[in-house]
Amino acid sequence: MAFVEDLSIFLADFGKPVVAGAQAGLGILDMPGEYVLGDRVINNQHVLTAEASKFGGLSYGDSLTVDGQPYAVKEGPLSLADGAFCAILLEVLEAIESIGMIYVETIIQASTTIRAQP
Repeated sequence: MAFVEDLSIFLADFGKPVVAGAQAGLGILDMPGEYVLGDRVINNQHVLTAEASKFGGLSYGDSLTVDGQPYAVKEGPLSLADGAFCAILLEVLEAIESIGMIYVETIIQASTTIRAQP
């Protein structure tokens, strides 16, 4: 007799709702940390651990939401251990847009200040 695991039990306590197209399930999102070591900044990635049978078909650029927050697949999925779960590297979509706007605004302010000086 084959042993059949219910993988949703592993995600029930800490899992967040994940939606990618028509596929929905739970996943555990590891948030990045930022460390400053001397003159270097080390920044970890957002990593989603989810069932490979549900989210193992995602590829670079695919969009999904985790707990309502929009993300894009940056890399993955990477098979974990026996292949029942996968790790997917994500990038936050709203943060990328915000950083771009701040960068453009900073350039505009800098060029305006340079022109205003006699």
